[in-house]
Amino acid sequence: MRTCVRNAVIAVAAVSMGVSLAACGQDEGNGADTGGGPRIGVLMPDAVTSRWERDDRPLLEKKIKELCGDCTVQHANARADVATQQQQADSMITRGVDAIVLVAVDARSISAAVRKAHQAGIPVIAYDRLAEGPIAGYVSFNGQEVGRLQGRALLTAMAHRRTQGDQIVMMNGDPTDPNAVAFKEGALSVLRGKVKIGKMYDTPSWRSDLANMNMSGALAALGAENVDGVYAAADVLASGSISSLRANKISPLPPVTGQDADLEAVRRIVEGEQYMTVWKPFQREAAAAATMAVAAARHESLDHIATGRVRIRSGQTVPAVLLTPVSVTVDNIKGTLVRGDVYTVQRICTPRLRAACDKAGLTG
Repeated sequence: MRTCVRNAVIAVAAVSMGVSLAACGQDEGNGADTGGGPRIGVLMPDAVTSRWERDDRPLLEKKIKELCGDCTVQHANARADVATQQQQADSMITRGVDAIVLVAVDARSISAAVRKAHQAGIPVIAYDRLAEGPIAGYVSFNGQEVGRLQGRALLTAMAHRRTQGDQIVMMNGDPTDPNAVAFKEGALSVLRGKVKIGKMYDTPSWRSDLANMNMSGALAALGAENVDGVYAAADVLASGSISSLRANKISPLPPVTGQDADLEAVRRIVEGEQYMTVWKPFQREAAAAATMAVAAARHESLDHIATGRVRIRSGQTVPAVLLTPVSVTVDNIKGTLVRGDVYTVQRICTPRLRAACDKAGLTG
């Protein structure tokens, strides 16, 4: 934990923001512990993508407690609002947490808060998305490889359809998310020259309803019969796109990609509505970030945790852990998601999907 002198420095900044700090050795709100162990903040970006609250936050908290019995975790979710996340970050800085794990809503907008944390001596671990500013470490998956996996899978699926068409719609993610940019670059590196990109959309806040609207617009502009595949950067965008295809009575559905291995997406894959998803083993990502956060909170080096380094906008490099994503289709659900303890067969296979699950070999 920090000394009173350190908290006094933070308090000076706090006064200028019109907020106050509790007395030295105490903290306010959000379940904070008044004991002597390190305090770690966890800032989630939204509740639109189910993984953040369903998987990542519980995994982070569990691993932090395993590594540091006297650590306490404070968490907040920005609900996809940039200003809200900035306020949440400022609040944690004011409270004098010892480290922050951050999934940025907007990588550029959060940079001021990252700088403020750095100035207060609070290391920030960028989680899943590479936030701008002087971060202390970064944990994620290889974003361009995610896009390449999606692009390759889409080409494979389209080849199996044995149609003469080769036109796709690209439903990319939020352009303010550096990961979305990497996914798009990776996908285009595979798809360019192989297919015609009839329409390409960026999707602010990864909103399913916007994907639905954009897909309807693409179908109207291109002709439903001329859409042979859909690159969707995430399962939430696949969901909106497929809803539009269904509403427009497209049958059979063209192959649609995805990412995050959401349960409903896995069920769509079993049923044949979605072709694939990309599984990013969240347990490994959360474990690496928790390990970095605990080490950072204890003022220890992160180099022994990192598998490499990434360059941030300032030109400096920071310790990083970059993990390998996994392509999931109906043929390998059991060998990936079930074997990886993400879902049981029973959870995937609702009564409505029993025949499809049997066909896919999802039994037991």
